[in-house]
Amino acid sequence: MADELLAEIEALGDRLGEARRAVATRIIGQDEVVSLTLAAMLSGGHALLMGLPGLGKTRLVETLSTVMGLSGARIQFTPDLMPSDILGAEVLETAPDGARSFRYIEGPIFAQLLMADEINRASPRTQSALLQAMQEREVTVAGETRPLPCPFHVLATQNPLEQEGTYPLPEAQLDRFLVRIDVAYPDRDTERAIVLATTGVEEAEAPMIFDPLTLIRAQEVVRRMPVGENVVEAILDLVRACRPEDPTAPEAVREHVSWGPGPRAAQAFMLLVRAQALLEGRLAPDATDVARLARPVLMHRMALSFAARAEGIDLGAVIDEAAARATRAAAAA
Repeated sequence: MADELLAEIEALGDRLGEARRAVATRIIGQDEVVSLTLAAMLSGGHALLMGLPGLGKTRLVETLSTVMGLSGARIQFTPDLMPSDILGAEVLETAPDGARSFRYIEGPIFAQLLMADEINRASPRTQSALLQAMQEREVTVAGETRPLPCPFHVLATQNPLEQEGTYPLPEAQLDRFLVRIDVAYPDRDTERAIVLATTGVEEAEAPMIFDPLTLIRAQEVVRRMPVGENVVEAILDLVRACRPEDPTAPEAVREHVSWGPGPRAAQAFMLLVRAQALLEGRLAPDATDVARLARPVLMHRMALSFAARAEGIDLGAVIDEAAARATRAAAAA
């Protein structure tokens, strides 16, 4: 490893440590959630935060906007939200001399960190307004393509699909989320600390640690981190083993999975294992990182068959089995 890259990784690791401590001033517990969200941003991707209301998802996104120094915008998704409410629209203006012309008014999507709050409460048509933005970092309105700010990240929160008044996200949109992060209930001690910290006269404020240019440079460092051949093979083994039509797929996948992950899943693994290693102060990822990230990367990119759902099969358990096989193969190589 070049000395220059080594120095950059070490310096970035120190700054990321500061960022995590800054986030911890407002987010108590949820260390894994914070780590995965930061890893997604370091990878230049988007994250889907899954959890019941009141678990701090919105607070986390607002805190990250401050800590990472990004201009933020929030969209509260509702059933009557229209695509133009997100992307913006052209309006007809009349000048003092009577001349008329169209003027484009930017929507809230023109932000560096977009919070899509309760994204599954909007109709699929409105949700699909994010497809081009999340993939190409640009939007097309009235026939004109407009670039979005750089960096651009979408952190979406979602209530479980069983909640009343929600719509499932289109598969194409789910695949554009680099990672799905499940936010669980806190344990008793953490909940006690939350109650005491958030019900007083004043609440802690998080300082700014990054800025847009620093984050862009950090994303470049992540892409330059070395990845061992055994890690690459573990990623390919796992992703391909989760496709029911692949001959290497285990029996559980072939029997219970309706469709599996595409190449974006392998790309997500390659970026996230590097970011995860960086957050933990390591210079390169290993095969165990692949297994740890299996559920966050694959859960939203796979679907059980109707029969498997009727039998109560757990998709996470199927992924865990495939990940264990891939890790053992990498260790034996």
